[in-house]
Amino acid sequence: MFLRLALAAFVAAASHASPAVTIAAPAAAACAAPYLIDKTLPNGARWQMCWEMRTIEGLTLRKVVYTPRGGSPTSVLRSAALAQIHVPYDSGEPRYHDIGSLGEAAFALTSGDCPGGERRAEKVCVLDRARGHAHLKDGYGDPAERRSRQGRELVVLAAYQVGWYTYVSEFVFGDDGSITPRLGATGSLAGTVTTPRHGWPIGVGHRHFEESHSHNVFWRMDFDVHGDARDVVEQYDFSGDRTKKRTMRRTPFTRETRAVNQRMRWWRVVDPRALNADRHPMSWEINNSDSAEYRGPADEAFTRADLYVTQYRACERLATQNPSPRCRRSVDKYAGRERLTDPVLWVNVGFHHVARDEDADPMPIHWQGFRITPRDVTAKNPTP
Repeated sequence: MFLRLALAAFVAAASHASPAVTIAAPAAAACAAPYLIDKTLPNGARWQMCWEMRTIEGLTLRKVVYTPRGGSPTSVLRSAALAQIHVPYDSGEPRYHDIGSLGEAAFALTSGDCPGGERRAEKVCVLDRARGHAHLKDGYGDPAERRSRQGRELVVLAAYQVGWYTYVSEFVFGDDGSITPRLGATGSLAGTVTTPRHGWPIGVGHRHFEESHSHNVFWRMDFDVHGDARDVVEQYDFSGDRTKKRTMRRTPFTRETRAVNQRMRWWRVVDPRALNADRHPMSWEINNSDSAEYRGPADEAFTRADLYVTQYRACERLATQNPSPRCRRSVDKYAGRERLTDPVLWVNVGFHHVARDEDADPMPIHWQGFRITPRDVTAKNPTP
């Protein structure tokens, strides 16, 4: 598979019984300028990856590798990309699928679009920026024990003009090992007029009701936790309602499946044999708690889950209106019951846009996305 992680020689003799398993640094030939990103943030955390602008998916990241401060490189993602922006309107029509040739909608960025950053091939911005407090500890009144540090993050972004909307796609990589894929919508309101039942009055009086609609954004995330084999997807729930105690329940996904958000629910992708210095398996936690959780009719069954886990198939590229003729058309059809040996995660994040006067014009950006957090990748805080 051409998307397989092309890191230079994993340490073949690395013992999975040792306190920590290491891999070699990415091969320089994996990609070259301007498609290679290799950034060390001020605290010493390093992110390496390749990018490409695909005709269908737009900005796509490949071979994502994280090196914590003072640690060894560990692979995280084989690939990451947007997989659909589904925009159904509240009156029932129209129903848009905004990704089909997203790369062709990418436009050249100016220096103002990429402040302090580097523009790659005109249409991709690579920059680092402040992310707020990394940590703050008072020290219980002892100045020698006080700890405070501001964090930084690497941002890789592209922008697309799709109809009235301008979409800004960001992949954000924190100096704490976190990853935040997110999409911002700005530009202009579409000007779709509807009745008070399906919209909100915009402008003077109550003559123009701008129609409310949803943005259901899908990402395709192909993890390679510390290598391209052995990844397992697990779901974590915490039982107890109106009680003092909570009991954790772990559910491994051994076959293709779909899952919905619930209170206190999260997922992780883990390599059971790749251990940190505390001998805990390395994993990456996925939290999708900010979704509006749109659920559509029968012909939009792909909206009825917040996470899909499928076996890797190269032809499964989009969550809806998949263009590959030898593959099914939507992610709900991908998730059969095949045994998982190489899982791919599809994350669905919804946002319900009810227009307001402040949206005119240009429309302030509104963001939606999810968070990926390292769980036991290091044995202690990587941002001292």
